[in-house]
Amino acid sequence: MSIESLNAFSMDFFSLKGKTAIVTGGNSGLGQAFAMALAKAGANVFIPSFVKDNGETKEMIEKQGVEVDFMQVDITAEGAPQKIIAACCERFGTVDILVNNAGICKLNKVLDFGRADWDPMIDVNLTAAFELSYEAAKIMIPQKSGKIINICSLFSYLGGQWSPAYSATKHALAGFTKAYCDELGQYNIQVNGIAPGYYATDITLATRSNPETNQRVLDHIPANRWGDTQDLMGHSHISRKSGIELCQRTFISGLMAVI
Repeated sequence: MSIESLNAFSMDFFSLKGKTAIVTGGNSGLGQAFAMALAKAGANVFIPSFVKDNGETKEMIEKQGVEVDFMQVDITAEGAPQKIIAACCERFGTVDILVNNAGICKLNKVLDFGRADWDPMIDVNLTAAFELSYEAAKIMIPQKSGKIINICSLFSYLGGQWSPAYSATKHALAGFTKAYCDELGQYNIQVNGIAPGYYATDITLATRSNPETNQRVLDHIPANRWGDTQDLMGHSHISRKSGIELCQRTFISGLMAVI
């Protein structure tokens, strides 16, 4: 098979032309990489985000020849998940792919970590993902197709110092992924999780800016560098012809866990 024919096959097999993807927090960090990957594959993208878009992501996505729409919203607000799904359906007609990417992290020592730190992370990292998946499933079950991708973490399997709430939410999100996978597979809905390690994004800026904590992280990374968001783009491509590997979480650091 020639390179040209192989490329043509790959573009067809992984094509998402005509599909619609929601990527929460898709205008920055890892979310922006996921949104771009889906757009490159041909999907229209709907991005609900707490942070107002500065136009950069919109321009990048539109260059791929697809449509994009933004919704500035607090995804933890009462009724927000319902409004997000409704707005996406009004704009694009349906929801084919949901990427639960939005997340926050606050670091503190165990005895300095109170409910004021704990509750917001539970709300954003876990509860919002549950409510959005619940609302998306209402659309996906009748249409007998859909993909839900939960952005888990290396800390879905590790403890981690100074991050009890973050680790707890990511452990829970991994379990939630498996539970939804088991129940929604019968409707041709695939539920997967991606578990990135350490990446150079806004959420890790404080750690990277401190020489001591930065080196501590690098000491645990064989490649001795922070990950680049571009490294993740291929893992969010969802083949429109897939449907066998239903519940898979990928460690981008090189290990694979198939549940």
